[in-house]
Order: sequence, then structure tokens, then C-alpha cells
Amino acid sequence: MGENEGSYRAIQTPGTRLGAQFNAGISTLEPGQSLTAAMGPGGKGPSRGLQLRVQSLDESQEFYDLDPRADGETLLTEVFTRSNLIESDYFGLEFQNTQMNWVWLEPTKLIVKQVRRPKNTLFRLSVKFFPPDPGQLQEEHTRYLFSLQMKRDLIEGRLACTENTATLLASHLVQSEIGDYDDVADRDFLKLNKLLPNQERVQERIMELHRRHLGQTPAESDFHVLEIARKLDMYGVRFHPAADREGTKINLAVAHIGLQVFQGNTKINTFNWSKIRKLSFKRKRFLIKLHPDVHGPHQDTLEFLMASRDLCKVFWKNCVEHHSFFRLFDQPQPKSKAIFFSRGSSFRYSCDFCPSFQPDSSMDSPQLSRFNSKSSPLCLSPSFQMSTLSLPGAGQVPSPLQSPILNEVGNSRLEEEEEGRRKRYPTDKAYFIAKEILTTERTYLKDLEVITVWFRSAVIKENVMPECLMTLLFSNIDPIYEFHRTFLKEIDQRLALWEGRSNAHVKGDYQKIGDVMLRNMCALKEFTSYLQKHDEVLAELEKATKRLKKLETVYKEFELQKVCYLPLNTFLLKPIQRLMHYKLILERLCKHYTPDHPDYNNCTEALKEVAEIATQLHTSLIRLENFQKLTELQRDLIGIENLTVPGRVSSWLTTADAVSQEFIREGCLYKLTKKGLQQRMFFLFSDMLLYTSKGVTATNQFKVHGQLPLHGMIVEESENEWSVPHCFTIYSAQRTIVVAVSLEPESEDDMSLSHNSLDKQTQHRANTTMHVCWHRNTSVSMSDHSLAVENQLSGYLLRKFKNSNGWQKLWVVFTNFCLFFYKTHQDDFPLASLPLLGYTVSTPGESDTIHKEYVFKLQFKSHVYFFRAESEYTFERWMEVIKSAASATGRICLFMPKGPFERNGN
Repeated sequence: MGENEGSYRAIQTPGTRLGAQFNAGISTLEPGQSLTAAMGPGGKGPSRGLQLRVQSLDESQEFYDLDPRADGETLLTEVFTRSNLIESDYFGLEFQNTQMNWVWLEPTKLIVKQVRRPKNTLFRLSVKFFPPDPGQLQEEHTRYLFSLQMKRDLIEGRLACTENTATLLASHLVQSEIGDYDDVADRDFLKLNKLLPNQERVQERIMELHRRHLGQTPAESDFHVLEIARKLDMYGVRFHPAADREGTKINLAVAHIGLQVFQGNTKINTFNWSKIRKLSFKRKRFLIKLHPDVHGPHQDTLEFLMASRDLCKVFWKNCVEHHSFFRLFDQPQPKSKAIFFSRGSSFRYSCDFCPSFQPDSSMDSPQLSRFNSKSSPLCLSPSFQMSTLSLPGAGQVPSPLQSPILNEVGNSRLEEEEEGRRKRYPTDKAYFIAKEILTTERTYLKDLEVITVWFRSAVIKENVMPECLMTLLFSNIDPIYEFHRTFLKEIDQRLALWEGRSNAHVKGDYQKIGDVMLRNMCALKEFTSYLQKHDEVLAELEKATKRLKKLETVYKEFELQKVCYLPLNTFLLKPIQRLMHYKLILERLCKHYTPDHPDYNNCTEALKEVAEIATQLHTSLIRLENFQKLTELQRDLIGIENLTVPGRVSSWLTTADAVSQEFIREGCLYKLTKKGLQQRMFFLFSDMLLYTSKGVTATNQFKVHGQLPLHGMIVEESENEWSVPHCFTIYSAQRTIVVAVSLEPESEDDMSLSHNSLDKQTQHRANTTMHVCWHRNTSVSMSDHSLAVENQLSGYLLRKFKNSNGWQKLWVVFTNFCLFFYKTHQDDFPLASLPLLGYTVSTPGESDTIHKEYVFKLQFKSHVYFFRAESEYTFERWMEVIKSAASATGRICLFMPKGPFERNGN
């Protein structure tokens, strides 16, 4: 049935995966009962101690014999040890209390004080803390257990999702359990195992999807289950019923990000930790106290009513534990005991949110800091996406960055935190160069996920992509993605050691990166054959979308999703472009080091390895970038169908020395018409010149008005003849046109007004260069695009508006002439963006009253933003890449001829 050699799915019995004990022979045990359970703890028969029954995630049950005075921690330790569970901090034991509500076993309290009838109570091992990216779990066994938790949540109806998503999850679970598709085996398995509430109705669909997972190992299936599940609103959600002040029934939940409010299965609010000042409960009332700048001083407390004080307390404790788990950076010390009597809860967490919390530092390492509940005075400093945040008033046009989610005013606490962090971390330039590898690798992996996770799910869901194309596409991109997932973990762990924020007990020289780079650049050579197929992948995908209307529809709809923040086929170029990034970063490291530095030789050798691969693929990259640009233009232009047809492109795709049909430049000019000068968008190719106009439509496309062949074309300066500044005449065989260059960019306000008239779903499409050139009255060339590829950058920056008082920490990605803004590097899509064409970048002047180091200023007319980097090196890098995209003067001059010239197209 397709089992691979070395698979741990030999026999379908509970606990056979990953080295669990295997019992040979004929079993006489009851279904679900283990040998340990039948014999009694330790195999010595029944005991007179405290006997407890625990159900694992694979539904098997075991008995534990403990001292009657044992606390919860003792049982947890026993369960984790017997389960060989290393990453145990994510898990807990839950049981049903007398009200039949599931509650967590508390480690510090006696079991008999928590459970009325311990011997008659079923404890079950469950995931308690759900990280935003379970793919960063270190142990395969942990990922397997997380996958089983998703399976349990599906069966119990907790993981609510669409029917298509549910069947896809079920198909991966089947692959994980029984291996490759077999009609008889599938039907038998689905008959005996319930995965979905409506399983009988969708069984054929599950089997159809399972057929497509041929060759997928159990570990890969677990990964796909987690990747799909983590994108869902209900991932890790445990409802706590409540009502708001108006009596509307809602559900409260707590997650890594903070508190969430649901109406039915729809999430209607999220209270991020950074905006919560205090959590408390008074009898049945659950209270959330916000920082004053969220709602104002008169609306800073939100109140919810729950069914009982006990339920209120359970949820409150759950919130405290989640905050302690995901947000505390250093383990806090317990408060001294009070010397006076108290009538309050005996659960000894302090629930005031202290201002010293660092929002993101605890999430930098794949292994998050974990604390048990013995001593956790709660230290919360929380970011809340509230729908009632104040927006610009009537008649005011918002800045591109005035997003309700991103428009937060910082405070002095953030500055103090950043100063403290700067003092703790290394200051060597090599460290910040190495950190650039880490930050850009995070973005690169997210970009690969757009194809490997999101696009794959979209085409599988609609069943629109032919099997041969599925195989070609994903067999090339999946191995690369898996390689870089491992590579990212290695870099992250090395930087953690370099910074001294993990494994402090390990001795060794970890202030280097060359050994990690050399090892992985050598391994990357094995993927050269995959990268060389990207020409074919891109071409076949384009052909298929033209041939298959359903695929074309899914493709276009996918490009409108927020996660696809660039044209889709741009992401297919990322693997080859990434080689260029490694080469440039290693060159900077080698230039920084002296030859006698211990890291120099490894960096030099790593540079040689990646330079060799990059050289092999350089010509292919040029072809790919050009073809990608042509396909992007084809989708945005109405009135021309031959940009990528075989007559124009296929011979060029397969012939490395062909130079025809190349994209050269796009930009905005003003064409002289009967109505005077009218704005037009021009596109210059190696064989023709197009000019277009932009209509205000939901599709946001440009309509072609003229096609002028370059063969025999003559261009003459004619400023004096027409009395129009910066004017020239284009003579072609078909027609003659007069155009002018405007040196005055359109205002940002006009640009925003234009955007507001479009369908909201397509607004992010306005980040493509043709739309930005249209609004900013500028132009870009193919060489500019190539330079922008080399200058991609990611990292945390502090941002401040011109008139705001504080700084806000954001994850910023620079690519395709644009800055994209995220809350954290783990977010799946940007919350705002800022196209840079036309902006100027400089250091602040005296009038700006910015008295901080490493600050640069971005300005377009009256729109001013300040960004603060963490070091001199990162400041210089951000200045460098933004200058490469922001300067428009040079591009305008390139478009203007200095005298008559003739071009024959040769």
C-alpha cells in the first residue's frame, strides 16, 4: 500500500509511531487497553495507591499508580516520561469537572483537591498551547501529536471549517495513518474511523484527495495537516460562552495573540496582549481593562457576563497561563506571601500588566520560553485589532499607512525596551550581517508558502490543475521549501547562541555563521536541477491558465487574496533570486572579515559555492524575470493578446541567445490630444511601443490605445514647436504622436482618492509598478527591476509619523519597489504597504526634532514617515535599498531624449 522503507507505520495499533513499544503476538486485551493498564502500574498487578486513567492523543489508555498526596505535576511528569514527550510544555492533562466542563489539571495543587473522584475520572493528554506556526516544533513526535489533536478537534466539531478544507484535512490524516491510496484499504479505514461529523457524505471526496498524496510520508502528512489547520480561525480555539453588556450571546477564547471574541464561529474581535492593561473577574463578570489610548479614558474597560463564577475563574486562569507561556521573556520570581487574610482566589497569579514586556523577543527562537504555573506573576504588555479605532474624519484622505490595524501610537516604554535590547545584543557588524540572512530567510520561506501551502490548497480545493502540472510544479518547489525550513532553523539557532538568549550552558565559539552557510550552500547544489526546471514550470503554468478557464479563474481569484501580495508567478522566481541574495550577503561578510578571522575561510568557501550555482543560473534568471514581467503585463493590459503567445515568446524561452521581445521600460507620459495633454501609460518592448489609458474599473486594468513598431521609428525633441515643456514627437510607420514628460508627481491624496474608487478586493493590486508609475508620474526599467531583486530586505523597524509622539515596532519587508508592513514576522499577509517610487529618503533635519540614532526619513510632498533601525549596519542597508527604489529623477531623465535619434529594431 505504498509503504516506504523505514516507515514507522508498520502495524495500525496505538503508539506504533516513532519508536513506541511494539508488542508482538496475539493480543487478549480489550480494544484501546494497553498491557500496562491490564497489569496495573509497573506490571505488578493492582495497587492500593491513587490509580489514575489517562487517555493519550492516539486514544489508547494507560493507568498510573501515584501516591495519594501527589500533585498535578507528578502525574504530568509520569505521562510525559512514559510518552517519550520531549517538547512537553505545549501539552497538559484535562478532565471533566462536576459540571461536565473540561478543565486543565493544575500542576501545583494536589490531585485529590482538584478531582472529586480521581479513580473514576478520565484524564486526557491534549495540546494546551497552540503556537502560531506549529511547523517550528522541533520534534517529529510532537508534530504527530499536534496532528492527532487536529484530528480530535475535527471529530468533536471544534475545528470548524468549510467542507472542502475538512475533506482535505481528512485526506492527509488518512495518508498519515495508512500510507498511499488503496481503494479497499481506504474504505475499510474510513468505515472503522470517524474523522468528520458528515464523513459518509464526503467519503468519496476524501478518497479522491487521498489518491493525490502518493509517496507522501507520515511526517509530511502531519506537516500538511498543521499547515492547513493553523490558517483557520478556529485553530486551537476553545470556546467559553458569555454575553456582552447588551445581552448578546458570544464566545470568548484565548490564543497566543491575545483574547478573541466570536459570534457563532465568526471571529468579531481580537484583543492583542499589547493593548490590555489588566484582566480580572468579579463573580460572573469578566473584565478587560485596556490602555487609555485604545478607547479613550472613558471606555477603557470591557465587561462580559459568564454563566458562573467558576467558569469566569477558569477562563481567567487560562488567559493568565497563555500570556505567561507566549509572552514572558524571563521567568519571573514569585511574590512574597501576604501576611493578611484574603477572601480572593487561591490561584496566585498577579494580573497587572507591567510595562517592561518586550512584544516580540520571546518569539524569535523556534523554542519559546516556557514556564509552569508555580510562580508566574503576570507581566503583560499587550495590540488589539479593534474595529472602532478612530479613522480620519470626513473629507480627510488617509495616508497609505493609516491602517486601523497599524495606526498605533507608541510610548516611552517601547523606546526603553529597545534601548535595553540594544545593550544586550552583540554590536559586531558581522552579527548584523548574519542577522540579515535570518530576517530575509524568514520572508523567503513565507514567500515559498504562498505556492507550497496557499496556492496548492486553492487548486486542490477546486480540482482545477491537471495532474501532470501539479507534479511538475510541486515536485520542483516542495524539496526546496523543505530544505529552507531546515536551513532557517539552523540560522535561527545560531543567532540565538550568538545573542546568548538560549543554551547559555553550552560552551563554544558561536559568534560566526560561515560554517552554517558553507554546509548549506554545498547542500543547495543538489537542487540545481530543480531550479533549472523553473523555465518549464513558469511556461507550462501560463499555457495551462490560458487553456483551462477554471484554472484561470482560480489563479486570478487567488491573486486577489491578501496572502498573494505580489503577482503570483513572482513567487516562482524567488528560489533563483535567493541565490543572488546569499552571494551578496556573503560578499559583505568576506569584505568585513580580515583573512585571519576564524570565520573568514568558511565564508569564502561558502561564497565560492553559491557563486558557482548563481553563475549557472544567471541566464535562466534573466529569461524568467523577463517572462514573468510579460505575463504580469498581459494580465493588466486590455486590447493586446500577443505579449506571451508562442510567436513572440516560445523561441525566446528555449533559446538562450535570443534577444527579441524583451520588456525594456514602463512609465507615465502625457499625450497631446484634441483635449490637450492627457495622461497615458507607455510600455516599451524591444519590438514595439504601447500606450494605454487607465479606467476606473473593478479589474484595475489599462486599455491599449496604440501599438507602434520600433522598426523605422524616429523620435525628435519638439519643445519649441509645440510650446510644451519636455515635449517630443514619435514618428512611426502607422502614426505620429506628441508626448511630454511631467516632472510634477501626482499627489498622494489624489492617489488615495483614485484607490478608494476601486473595488476594495483589488486595492492591493495597485502596488504593481505600472499602477504606481501611473500615480507618481514616473517610470521604471527592466534594469531597475533587476536591481530591486538584488536589494530585497526584511526586519523589524520602529516607525513614527510626522506628528505622532511615539514609535511602533513593525516587521517590514522591502520588495518590488514597495515596503510591506506586518505586526510580526509570523503574519501571513501584510496589513499595509507603501510604494516607494517618487519618495525621497534622507536623514532627519533639525526641524524634525528627532534625537535618536539610526533614523531615516521618507517623504512624498506632505507625507512624512520616520523609521528607526537597530544598528548602523541595518540603517545603512535600509537607506541603500530604499534609495534604489525611491529615486525617480534618474528614471525621468532616462526617458527624455537629448536629440533626434533613429531606432530600427535591429
